Amino acid sequence: MIDTKKEVETCVIVAVTPKNQSEEKTQELMDELEFLAATMHIQTKKAFVQKLEHPDPRSFIGKGKLEEIKIFVKAEGIKNVIFDDDLTPSQLRNLEKELKVRIYDRSLLILEIFLNRAQTAQARTQVELARYQYLLPRLTRMWTHLERQRGGTSTRGGAGEKEIETDRRIIRDQINVLRKKLDKIETQAATRRKSRSGITRVALVGYTNAGKSSLMRLLSKEKVYAKDELFATVDSTVRKVVINQLPFLLSDTVGFIRKLPHNLIESFKSTLEEVKEADILLHVIDYSNPAYEDHIKVVEQTLEEIGAANIRTIKVFNKVDKVETNGEQKAINGKSYPSVFVSAKTKFHLEELRNLIAKEVEKVHMKIYPNYLRQEVY
Repeated sequence: MIDTKKEVETCVIVAVTPKNQSEEKTQELMDELEFLAATMHIQTKKAFVQKLEHPDPRSFIGKGKLEEIKIFVKAEGIKNVIFDDDLTPSQLRNLEKELKVRIYDRSLLILEIFLNRAQTAQARTQVELARYQYLLPRLTRMWTHLERQRGGTSTRGGAGEKEIETDRRIIRDQINVLRKKLDKIETQAATRRKSRSGITRVALVGYTNAGKSSLMRLLSKEKVYAKDELFATVDSTVRKVVINQLPFLLSDTVGFIRKLPHNLIESFKSTLEEVKEADILLHVIDYSNPAYEDHIKVVEQTLEEIGAANIRTIKVFNKVDKVETNGEQKAINGKSYPSVFVSAKTKFHLEELRNLIAKEVEKVHMKIYPNYLRQEVY
């Protein structure tokens, strides 16, 4: 009988860390990388960490560590090696030559996850554009594998210099096609956003897997995909919500993560306009994660990068069912925000969150409609 079960993909994960970085911090970063690999259905067999002040310019890791990984990969039949940082084109080529396996750096891994998650034409176009821009200077044997996997154009078993130049032209052409397609989609999206100018807009933001989609589902009372996994939401979702007779639009966008690929941020600029043009941000934080303060910094840095750092923000500390908290207001990074501690799972303090949102929405609503007289609900 033929076994039709798909063979489990395996990998080792690799990181270069500063010599003064704590073991706790290193473990946290490796756990996140392993979670990213698992999201791609790749099982991690071992983690390799090397403490260096600067990555090796030729192979990212030192010769001794490279040889150690090479021996383990060959002995265990590992097919993938995943690095926690971005690799230069020359590092990628040298590592593939030495290890003779598929090499992922952090950006490529995230791009592949996004491509698997994207559902709408806009999201798929955005991710494909970012992925081609990433791949263009990095064409190696990895390219032929990825395109076989995706059903792309290059299916040769081993590409020489001539074939790679041909593939570069194909990619450049594809980038131009995708840019034109995305320009058209972005124009349509901008028209839709303009039509919403008379209503308050609230956007959910946060580190990936903080629980944004779960809260979206509770607040909008509509079915929205939510799961305990990284980047469960890639496509932007907008719903009309009414709280205490106050209508507003609530949008859920892609979660942020440290070292989010720059090309991805650029390609997703139209989706992130939902964040930039919001009147209020709900910054959802996984309060049960020991690294939640670092996650807050990553989100705030990303908001700064896209020009959304000064928007009125409510901090929503989620997953408090997993920790003990006294519910005090928080001051993070020197900024004091309206905040609330909730659990999307148990609906703890959900009504308190709804009332806080209504209070902030009313302030915006009064600016849009200064003659609006609030009707109390008894």
